[in-house]
Amino acid sequence: MRKIHLIIYIMTALLLVSCNGGSPLSTTTIYDGDYCYRGEMSNGKRNGYGVLSIKDSIIYSGTWKDGKRCGYGTTTDSLGRQITALWQADTIVSGTRQDSLGTYHGGFSKELLADGHGTWRGINGEFYTGEWASDRRNGFGCGVAESGKVKAGDWRKGKYRGEQMLHTADRIYGIDVSRYQHEKGRKKFSLDWSTVRIVGLGAGRKSSGNIDYKISFAYIKSTEGTTIRNRYFPSDYVRAKKKGIAVGAYHFFSTKSSAAKQAHYFLKHTTLRIGDMPPVLDVEPSDAQIRQMGGAEAMFRSIRTWLAIVRNATGTKPVLYISQGFVNKYLPQAPDIRSNYPIWIARYGQYRPDIRLAFWQLTPYGRVRGIHGEVDINVFNGYKEQFAEFLQRETIKK
Repeated sequence: MRKIHLIIYIMTALLLVSCNGGSPLSTTTIYDGDYCYRGEMSNGKRNGYGVLSIKDSIIYSGTWKDGKRCGYGTTTDSLGRQITALWQADTIVSGTRQDSLGTYHGGFSKELLADGHGTWRGINGEFYTGEWASDRRNGFGCGVAESGKVKAGDWRKGKYRGEQMLHTADRIYGIDVSRYQHEKGRKKFSLDWSTVRIVGLGAGRKSSGNIDYKISFAYIKSTEGTTIRNRYFPSDYVRAKKKGIAVGAYHFFSTKSSAAKQAHYFLKHTTLRIGDMPPVLDVEPSDAQIRQMGGAEAMFRSIRTWLAIVRNATGTKPVLYISQGFVNKYLPQAPDIRSNYPIWIARYGQYRPDIRLAFWQLTPYGRVRGIHGEVDINVFNGYKEQFAEFLQRETIKK
């Protein structure tokens, strides 16, 4: 502790020498209307240590050089919050401000608002380090909420927008396909699984280098409701696996038929082998369809039924595919599903979803070599090591 005090003393002494330039100092008191300066002067300017006040309020106390604040000093903003800072030519280089909510350390604007890079520690345990503007978190930053939840990504005017993902070749990408990749009107197309590579992510995606990404996993639509089957599923399943791609199957949920019958229909007509990706329930009902089912509670009863039957049959938790709108409006009403089942979210904005998820569908406008037309592009929530663990832990067991 004594060493720290000695270092602070030496640094302060050096700053004082730097600020006064070695000129002779005199101590004086100068009044200018409501302003009063008490401190050291040199060459007719404030130099050295001094205190500037207006009426009974101190504006600044600290060191000066050639009439400008220089070195360490203390000031007070318009809200009465005290700021201790390192100054250079009347500008704060960095400072610390403490109030009843916590402590901020970092850059400040001329208006004495948090600006540039800074760190905030709240008395409630909240933490943030990143960019600021006009006393608000603004730009890239990393924060930890009072609950312990970590938020890393872009902030705008104090609100967390999410992680703006930079796409690189080392991420784990996948696609999902159905009969629509095989048919367009009367035209029919085959999928060349031997050459598939992602070559386009759609507009608005930030990527590093050329887009020529390996496809690590593929989900193929198998069934819908209790009457619809994808006739291309068997061949796509075999050819994708032959390519070395991890393959899974998905069922499109119908609001008009029994969830139990849908689950058994899916299990009966879908190739499901040990080691395959976990099955997926694709839930995309409109608000009107949910009302016709009897509301969100009735819908989630059906979803739970399907998930439970398929989980029991395959030995793994199915994945729930939903939209960002569904997450915002309905998922909070089913906390058991949100916390117990992997989520695959369709979100086409630039920011990574702020939710516990397995997959993120980035765009429906992707381009894949070997597949005609537009293709849904997805990214796994993790990298090579996490994906290997996922394939070990979450795939079909029986």
